[in-house]
Parts: sequence; C-alpha cells; structure tokens
Amino acid sequence: MFQQPNNMMEGQLHPLEMTQNASESEIARMRDEEFDSTNKSGSENHELGGSGDDQDPRPNKKKRYHRHTQHQIQEMEAFFKECPHPDDKQRKELGRELGLEPLQVKFWFQNKRTQMKTQHERHENTQLRTENEKLRADNMRYREALSTASCPNCGGPTAVGQMSFDEHHLRLENSRLREEIDRISAIAAKYVGKPVVNFPLLSSPAPPRPFDFGSQPVTEEMYGVGDLLRSISAPSEADKPMIIELAVAAMEELVRMAQMGEPLWMTSLDGTTCMLNEDEYIRTFPSGIGPKPTGFKCEASKETTVVIMNHINLVEILMDVNQWSTVFSGIVSKASTLDVLSTGVAGNYNGALQVMTAEFQVLSPLVPTRESYYVRYCKQHAEGTWAVVDVSLDTIRPSPTVRCRRRPSGCLIQEMPNGYSKVTWVEHVEVDDGGVHNLYRQLVSSGHAFGARRWVSTLDRQCERLASLMASNIPTGDVGVITNQDGRKSMLKLAERMVISFCGGVSASTAHTWTTLSGTGADDVRVMTRKSVDDPGRPPGIVLSAATSFWLPVSPKRVFDFLRNEHSRSEWDILSNGGAVQEMAHIANGRDPGNCVSLLRVNSANSSQSNMLILQESCADPTASFVIYAPVDIVAMNVVLNGGDPDYVALLPSGFAILPDGMTVTDVGMADSGGSSGSLLTVAFQILVDSVPTAKLSLGSVATVNNLIACTVERIKASLSCDNA
Repeated sequence: MFQQPNNMMEGQLHPLEMTQNASESEIARMRDEEFDSTNKSGSENHELGGSGDDQDPRPNKKKRYHRHTQHQIQEMEAFFKECPHPDDKQRKELGRELGLEPLQVKFWFQNKRTQMKTQHERHENTQLRTENEKLRADNMRYREALSTASCPNCGGPTAVGQMSFDEHHLRLENSRLREEIDRISAIAAKYVGKPVVNFPLLSSPAPPRPFDFGSQPVTEEMYGVGDLLRSISAPSEADKPMIIELAVAAMEELVRMAQMGEPLWMTSLDGTTCMLNEDEYIRTFPSGIGPKPTGFKCEASKETTVVIMNHINLVEILMDVNQWSTVFSGIVSKASTLDVLSTGVAGNYNGALQVMTAEFQVLSPLVPTRESYYVRYCKQHAEGTWAVVDVSLDTIRPSPTVRCRRRPSGCLIQEMPNGYSKVTWVEHVEVDDGGVHNLYRQLVSSGHAFGARRWVSTLDRQCERLASLMASNIPTGDVGVITNQDGRKSMLKLAERMVISFCGGVSASTAHTWTTLSGTGADDVRVMTRKSVDDPGRPPGIVLSAATSFWLPVSPKRVFDFLRNEHSRSEWDILSNGGAVQEMAHIANGRDPGNCVSLLRVNSANSSQSNMLILQESCADPTASFVIYAPVDIVAMNVVLNGGDPDYVALLPSGFAILPDGMTVTDVGMADSGGSSGSLLTVAFQILVDSVPTAKLSLGSVATVNNLIACTVERIKASLSCDNA
C-alpha cells in the first residue's frame, strides 16, 4: 500500500533496498560471505568440511565461503579513508577492479562504518566514565565543604532553610552529574546489554505519599514525577517497518493537505480560518490510520504565516525535543523522544525518524491535557522546502486509554528571502474532550485552543523573541533598556526558565492532581503540593500551588494591558502591600510593546520588602497572552545583569494566562473592540510554605494561599468591571 523510501536510514533499511536488485537467496549468500570476510582475515578460499574454525555448525549443509584476499582488504581500507560512503558507480568500479560483486563491496563498507561507529562510541563511553568519576569526586568535596560551613557572625552552623550560592552550585552540579550518569547508562546498555547501576547521589527523595488536611485529600508530588507517559516503552524491532511505512504515507498526506484548497478546506464565514471537509477528506485519503473512534470529535485546521527565522533553524527546533518543547511551552507540557529510528543523512535531518510522546495543554486546571504517542518524520522535498509530520502510533500499539489521535499533522516550511520562512501548519486530531469544563468547551471545540493558528502564532512570537536575543544594535537612548549583550542573554534565559516552570505546573496534567477547595464563596480554587528537592532552579521545601480560572466580560487585550502595567499592579497585587511598583529595566521581545521582559522594584513602606525585586515576562499573540512573574533576590539579579549564569537563581513563578472565550470570530477576540468578546483568565500562585521538604502541610498554609488567590480574583474583577463600565 505504501512505498518504502530508499536509503532512509544507514545500516537499518538496506534489506528493503536489496530486494529491488537481488533475490532473497543471493542476499543470504552475500551476507554470509560478508560476515565471514569481515570477522576473519585471510587470502584463501576454503571449502566446508575442513577442520578447525572452518567447520559449518549446520550439519549436512555444504557452502563455499569466499574470504577477501589481503589485497582486496587493503584496497577497500584505503578507499574507505578517502570515501566511507561510495555511491553505486564507485562500488561497481571498485568491485570490477577487485573482482567482487557491487553488493559485496556495499556490505563491506556498511560493516566497516558500523565497526568504526562502535569503536568511536566505546571510546566516548570510556571518556564519559572518567569525567563522571571526576564529577563525583568534586561533588563529594562540595558536600564536605558545605557540611562544615559556619556562620561568619556567630561561628555556629548555618541556619536550616537558607541557601547560599555555594549550595546552589552544588545542586546544579549534582543535577548535571545525574544527566551524565544517565547518558553513560544508555551507551553501556547499547553495547553491554544491560544498564549501568546508578550510584546514589546525595539523599534520595522519599516516594510520593498521599496525606490529608481536614477533609480535603491532597496529593504530594515530586516535581517531574508521576508522568504517565513514562510507562510507554520504545517500539520493538518488529514494529519499526510498520512505523516507517506509516510515516512515509503520513508525509505524503501532510504535504498534499498543506497545498490543497477547496473543496478539502472550506473558508469560515468570517474568512479568517480554514475548516476541513471531512467527507472530502475521506474520499481523498481513504487509506489512513483507520476510522475515527466512537465518541471522538475531529479537530482540523490549517494556517499559513511568515516568520523571522531561517528554514534550517526551524527544522532543527522541530526535530530537537528540548528546543521544540521550550519554544512551544504554552502548548507542550511534557515531551520526550523514546527512540531514534534514523538521524537523517548528509549531516542534516533529511530522513530523520523519531518515536515520541508528548502532552499538549491549555493553561488551566479545567482542561485535561492530551497525551499522544507518535512518530515524527522530517524530509526535504526540494531546495529550500522541508516538511515535518507527526502521526499517532496507536494503530500499531492499541491502548484503551488513548483519548487523542494525531492524524498526519505538522508543517511545510519554505525558504524566503532575508532569512524568513513561510510556514504552512496543518493540525488534524481526533479527541475525546468529555473532561473539558463548560467554561472552556467553546474555546476547545472551536479549534482555537489546540489548532493550527495557536501553533503558528506561538511560533511567530517565539521567533521574534529569539531574534531580539541575537540583536546587537540596541539603542542606548531609552531609560532602563539593557544594552549589555551578556546581561540581555542571561536575563532572557532566566525569564525563559520562569515561563517554562509556570506553564509546566498549571494544566491538569497526568503529573498534576488538583484538589478543589469548596465553600469559599468565590470561584473554585484548586490546589496541589509538590516537593522541591535537589533542584537548583527552585528553593527547597514544600511548594503549594493554587490556581483558578474564570470568565471576564472584557477583551483579552484589555486584561493583558491591565495586568502587565506596573502602574496598575498595586490594584491587584496583595503582596506589594499597596506600594508603588517601578520598572528598573526591560528587554523588548518583538513588534508588540507588550512583549517584553521587565525587572520591577516594589517601593513598599514595609522595610523588610525594600529590596524586593520582581522578574516579569509579558507576551501576547493573536491566540493567547501571559503575564508571568517571580520574586528574585537583588544580589542574584546583579550577577545575572552582568552576564552571570542564571541557573543559580531560584524561582517560584506565579502569573496569569489569558485566552479568548471562543465566542467571537474576529481575530479570536484579541482586538480591543467594543464587541462582546470576553476573556478566560487563569490565576496561579506558587508559594513556599515550608523550607523543610519533609515537613507536614498545615491547614493554615492552605487557608492563607486560598485567601490570597480569592482576594486577587476579587480585586481584578472589581478593577476591570469599573474600567468596562
């Protein structure tokens, strides 16, 4: 049904390639001969039935093994040094000179490349082990130094709960050490057959356990633990041919869908969006991943935009799971690569195949995340034209818990002048959205929550942010503009980590179990607790997260402008105690003046808060906007502004996610018009309630956080209602 691409993966697909040129018996004979010639050296041909190593372990079966002569091996070795990847013409010429079949030459070079790769990775494994031992020794030295640290004022031990930069450094090194050990284990498992046992580093956190406060159960979690997607294993060898076949068919379907118009795609009444004609889709693509499951709804959309990024850099972002999940942190809560079937050819991602899992989100505890297990395939179609496609693998490995299927979805990228790229995005999923709260049902069913426009708008905004990071011609006239290039990079990197941390902890993920507090008289407030242990990016202890979502009868743009403006901050920010907020520094992030990173100072009458600083990032696009902030230490921020490493700064971000209510059709409600557009606002706080990770959560802490979020909501409603009136 599907055509198999040639030369897609080195050392994995050549059996499929060979069927086009030789019979199965000839292939078997050739491979036996090459196995013998690669592993044994000699210059003579031997008959079976001899003695010693030449005995065939299969009885009553005579077969002639042809060993390469010393001259043939030397000639191919010399040619390999000059050209390890000979083409068909070179293989035929070399075979004619040496008296070998082209397939024999081909297998010899494939086996030689595999041998060289194995040797290289074993050497790298040895180097990593040596570096690992060095890191462990440094780690122990830091631990000993920390255990004997004393207070410079009294000479006694340092106070529990305080964290110095030295301890932050230790935690950071410990985290990196864990990553090194995981990497070594993966390499060892590949060549030894079993993983290396991890050495215990510092104290291991206790397993999560439920506990109660009052009558409300709350699940206590470690950050990053409890991810259901981790239970999905990499595909088996038997699955890989089917996965490849599925990916090739999905790529063909995506490119056709991206290029087709009516009748497959119908324009909405307002002319702003493309809707899929499902009947036409079934007629055009009859052999897909199967019929739509019972009870599932189809969400399909297409959007085209031009972004300020080179097409090659875009492909690299999409094919690197860490960069991809960072750029789309507002949509992707978790993502991982389970297996790489192909890394591509010619030093780029052309032909790359990755088996992945991901969790897609709306920043609200009222919308369940969508888990997906799929393959991602990248292909270059012409000079300057690339495509990246995703398609679900639940047809290969069915699961009764699947609530989201990705039909061929992804983007077509075309090179434009001056470093720009034209991106056509197709998003086509089938979902069971029964768990979506009524407040968000219209937004989700309209396709604006997870659709193609959401993806391209986010990509466009992030490309502008990356462009501002690389900018060097910063005007020096404006007050508060950070012109120091190193300081700009450090501050933007810190703000990026703050946004990722906020986005990763707001949605109703499989790793986040929210408990609803009732009887408050306000909107439902949902809370959960998580431990922070050995994480250099967060202060250690018990962190209580609280969030609520509600509707406002004003446009998202008005809500965004109100919340990001430092002059109106005292109207809703209870923690500022009514003090004036002043912007000390900022970095612009794009065309919209609201897209920026700011450093704010609270001029509070309370002397204990006189040195309080707030790091804030505000960003908006036609589909969503965010205002995210975190209190920061003034000493740490001075280091960052001078170009220091921002990883040492501990953050507990809070903030707002502002979405259109889905009721309007013009610009998704983002235009500041006098129409009926409304907003869906999520307010989320993270509070360190105890600096000791083993402490019990008190009822007072829950009541305090609940009161904080309820009062903040009331202040926002009161202020915006007055503005609207």
